[in-house]
Amino acid sequence: MTGDRSMRHPAIPQGVLKSGPTAVEKKQDTTTKAARLIIDGEVAARKRKTERLRLARLAKEATGDAAPSTAKGTGGRKQA
Repeated sequence: MTGDRSMRHPAIPQGVLKSGPTAVEKKQDTTTKAARLIIDGEVAARKRKTERLRLARLAKEATGDAAPSTAKGTGGRKQA
């Protein structure tokens, strides 16, 4: 019995012992996919809004309506 032990047992083919995903893993995958869809939708909406606001700002600046704000602040806290 001093010989090579791998010769006693044939090699197990790749993937024979691996089972499919468990019910918990399937549920987690479904949840992950749903979350990614929601997040991707929110990112796309944010990018569209940012682009729309940027174009509106550039159009406003191009027409010369961009007057600097001259409103004075409140002056901060009052000292006793």
